[in-house]
Amino acid sequence: MSDNIKDNQTRDLKNEILQDDFLKNKDSGNKTSQNCISRYKMREQAFILCFEMLFSDTDIDEIADNTLDSREINLSDYALTAAKEIDKNAQKIDDLISSHLKKGWKINRISKVSFAALRLAIYEMLFVDEIPVSVSINEAIELTKKYSTEEDCAFVNGLLGAVSKEL
Repeated sequence: MSDNIKDNQTRDLKNEILQDDFLKNKDSGNKTSQNCISRYKMREQAFILCFEMLFSDTDIDEIADNTLDSREINLSDYALTAAKEIDKNAQKIDDLISSHLKKGWKINRISKVSFAALRLAIYEMLFVDEIPVSVSINEAIELTKKYSTEEDCAFVNGLLGAVSKEL
């Protein structure tokens, strides 16, 4: 597949993800909100912020502010906290991902959707004690199913399974 086609597909996927209605929670005037939003949706918002971070050197606060300003979106406290913590712990998380790749694979070979899902799940597995590891893995697989391919789902499942055995 040519780089132009792949870049266009990535841009289209990014736009689709960022325009998804799940981000809209207009009932509250707050910049962040927990009202009327499921844990899955909070996690999905965190995933979107992680995904967005992969395309920008901008810090997470600015990404969140831009999201809020441009889309009339209220991010959950969980999504914003998770994205900030993932950004803060990115090296540790990425090292763990890298250590579970097949020989010869590099982290930049992972699709952006899979990478964002992996980062979120591993963050939860390492730093959020109240979320069972199995839930983090399942939710990462569900997000990957929604935004990527079955092949990516199998990859995410396998890598997270291997990581979970070490915890």
